[in-house]
Amino acid sequence: MSEFRAAVIGVGYLGRFHAQKYAQAADCKLVAVVDTRAEARAQAAREFAVEILADYRELLGRVDLVSIVTPTPTHFAIARDFLAAGTHVLLEKPVTETLAEARELIELAARQRRVLQVGHLERFNAAILAAEPYLKAPRFIECHRLAPYRERGTDVNVVLDLMIHDIDIVQTMVASPIASIDSIGAAVFSDGIDIANARIRFENGCVANATASRVSVKTERKLRVFEDETYLSIDLQQKILTVIKKRSAAVAPGELPVIIEEHSLEQGDALKAEIESFVACVRTGAAPVVSGEAGLRALETALRVNKQMGL
Repeated sequence: MSEFRAAVIGVGYLGRFHAQKYAQAADCKLVAVVDTRAEARAQAAREFAVEILADYRELLGRVDLVSIVTPTPTHFAIARDFLAAGTHVLLEKPVTETLAEARELIELAARQRRVLQVGHLERFNAAILAAEPYLKAPRFIECHRLAPYRERGTDVNVVLDLMIHDIDIVQTMVASPIASIDSIGAAVFSDGIDIANARIRFENGCVANATASRVSVKTERKLRVFEDETYLSIDLQQKILTVIKKRSAAVAPGELPVIIEEHSLEQGDALKAEIESFVACVRTGAAPVVSGEAGLRALETALRVNKQMGL
C-alpha cells in the first residue's frame, strides 16, 4: 500500500497537532477526524478538508491507522474497537485507566498483528536522543517537570498527566526492576493531586527522584543523570545537553578535574518524529519505540506512586 488512510480521534489541543502531521505526511492521507464536541468539529472543518465525524464507530474498517487523542477514560474502548477492526493504533498516554485494560489491548494487538504504540512523546525529544550514547549505568537521576495550571489534562492527576513522562524515561534508562517507591503529593487547584514527588529505588541500586507540578509559575522539564565519573544535565525544554566527565587530573591548582561539553540541539519536531516512527512501523512491521508493553510498564509504576499517596 503506497498511502495509508489515517484518522485522528479527538481533535482538542493535542489532537489538532496530530491531524496536522498526518495531513503533511508524504505516505499518509488524512481522511477523517472525529470529536464528540460540536465546537471541536467546527474548528476542524475550518482547518482540514476531510470527513468530520462525531462517532468514531463510523470509521471502523475504513482506515489503516489512527491516533487516539481523547480523555484517558475513553482510551480502552476506542482502541479496542479499532484494533479489533484491523486498524493500527497510536494511543496517547497514559495508555489506559487500568492495567487490565492495557494488557487486553496488548494481547488484542498481538492477535490482530497490528501496531499498538503509546504516545510517550519525550522519547523523541532531541535532548533525550542525544543523551543516549552517554548513558551507561545511572546511579542517581533527578527529574523536574513543572508547568502552570490549566484545565486541559485534569481528567487525571499530575502523576498520570506529567510525571508519567519521566517515569517512562527513567525506567528505560535504568532497565532494572523497581524495589520500592516512596511518594507524596497535594491537591492545590483541582480535585486531584497537582504536585507530587516520588523516590523510586531500583533493584540495581539506582535511585530516581521525580517531582512533577502543574501549579508552578514557570515551565521546566529537566533531568540530571549521575553515573560514575559522568554527570548529564538534560534540558528537555530548551534542548540542551550538558555532559560533565571526570578526567585524570586538573589542568591548574584548584581547578575541577572535569571536561564540560555543552550541546545546543535543534528544536526538532518530536510529534512529527513520533508519527513518522509509527507509520514506519506500520509499513515495515518493526516494533514501535514505545510499545504497548512500555506504556503498561509506565502506567503500572504511576499507579504505584498514586497508591503510595493513598489514592
